[in-house]
Amino acid sequence: MSILANEIWDKKLFSGAWQLTRESYQVVEVATGERLGQIGYASAIDIANAAQRAKDVQKQWGALSYQERQVVFEKAVQIFSENQTEVIEWLIKESGSIQLKASFEVSVSIQLLKHCIGLPASEQGTLLPTQPGKLSIAKRVPLGVVGVISPFNFPLYLALRVVGPALALGNAVVLKPDERTAVCSGYAIARIFELAGLPKGLLHVLPGGAEAGEALTLDKNIASIQFTGSTHVGRIVGANAAKTLKKVSLELGGKNSLIILDDADIELAVENIAWGAFLHSGQICMSSGKILIQEKIYEQVKQRVIEKVKTFVVGNPLQSGVTIGPLINDKQSQRVEQLVNEAIAHGAKLEVGGHANGVFFEPTVLVDVTQDNPIFTEEIFGPVAVLIPFGSDEQAITLANVGDYGLSAGIITSNVGRGMQLGQQLNVGMLHINDQTVKDETVNPFGGFGASGNGTRVGGPANPDEFSQWQWMTVQTEAPHYPF
Repeated sequence: MSILANEIWDKKLFSGAWQLTRESYQVVEVATGERLGQIGYASAIDIANAAQRAKDVQKQWGALSYQERQVVFEKAVQIFSENQTEVIEWLIKESGSIQLKASFEVSVSIQLLKHCIGLPASEQGTLLPTQPGKLSIAKRVPLGVVGVISPFNFPLYLALRVVGPALALGNAVVLKPDERTAVCSGYAIARIFELAGLPKGLLHVLPGGAEAGEALTLDKNIASIQFTGSTHVGRIVGANAAKTLKKVSLELGGKNSLIILDDADIELAVENIAWGAFLHSGQICMSSGKILIQEKIYEQVKQRVIEKVKTFVVGNPLQSGVTIGPLINDKQSQRVEQLVNEAIAHGAKLEVGGHANGVFFEPTVLVDVTQDNPIFTEEIFGPVAVLIPFGSDEQAITLANVGDYGLSAGIITSNVGRGMQLGQQLNVGMLHINDQTVKDETVNPFGGFGASGNGTRVGGPANPDEFSQWQWMTVQTEAPHYPF
């Protein structure tokens, strides 16, 4: 059985049932440009109708027993597991993921759904101290309708990490996936929950452009906005959400430092650099954007990185042996080339790569990058390794903390104590001693500091706080007397 057969979703939106729309958006295989169908394209009116219906249906869902909600997630895990090969293929075609990345994304997404099975049965609040004969309870209740705007780079997981916990904790969801990856993220999620028996109208999947996104952030029936994307757009989303006093979570960009200390194993360091900088062609908010290498081993590490990059194979990710797939579109490829050219104009040296070929961009290594070079602080979102030497540990801390971002950092060292001492001085939301910067294990609170987010966290112990709100309730056997 194909859960994503074209006739199910072609030119349609999902609001508990599949509905034809007037407008549609072409779905293409990134690497080849082959047409794969057309998704429905939501308008502001579609968003408003979905938000109203979701609000109505949510009350019934939130009132169900935790066992009834758990059953839906148990079935969702089963359906997803049985159809993961099809979803992997869609990730490869629609998002340009190589097989390794697509398989990992599906695996971690299934793991996330397994975690969600337990959320309906998690603690619902706490008993507070009060006077004798009275109960004082801090109780968790659902937010209502959660609006989600998800990106194209890890499209399935970054949408599901919000949709899953939000539904499990009693909310309804309106999801606007990136229109470029709407099948492998939005429609795949819709089909899994549809087949799992999720009540109709509780989940809406509405791909669309800026108009749909703006409507979602402004709609009075949406209680919370979960946005993953660029810092520039995140500021707009946050400002819009404030107009209706929505709760808002912004997971934004990063210029993440991977620090290689002089006591590191050279080959392990090079492997971590390659993975952190080039996984999914660098299109990850956690990519290792600044690779800081201690001077004592800089030349040695640099030469090994260049040698490794020269072995990378660029091409269609459906072909075996490909390590670097396409960027999401020509526009992104041209943007990366422009950033590289600007870096060279400001004094950087190009060691390998540096050129765009349609949606493909050559894996690139830049050296001699100084703090006044724009690429030192600007997020690239492409397959570019920026190698920067440093002298002392104190200098590494200074270089790593330059810029407005504060998402992730990694430190490679044979001395864990030294790594921890250095790491505790980095302004990041996620820190990895003896690992590169691209990490997420579904049970960890995910988020960054500064321009990388607004201080909220998604995942693991953060989920109940993010997808519910506190209600204080007191109970007494009879109403008290008051002096007037």
